[in-house]
Amino acid sequence: MKPNIGGIDRVLRIVIGLVLLALAATGMVGWWGYLGLLPLATGLLRWCPPYALMGWSSCAMQSDKR
Repeated sequence: MKPNIGGIDRVLRIVIGLVLLALAATGMVGWWGYLGLLPLATGLLRWCPPYALMGWSSCAMQSDKR
């Protein structure tokens, strides 16, 4: 799997995932808060299946080093 999630996108996914999980664990939101596992997993793995299907990437462009 080639990484397709860049720096800011990765940090936001991890933070949002952790916040949703914390809210669900403390009972402040319903069961849907456990959906925070999805952004957390994609942020940690640096790979997002929908991005791959659409050919998107938020990774910085690599310069061609010769």
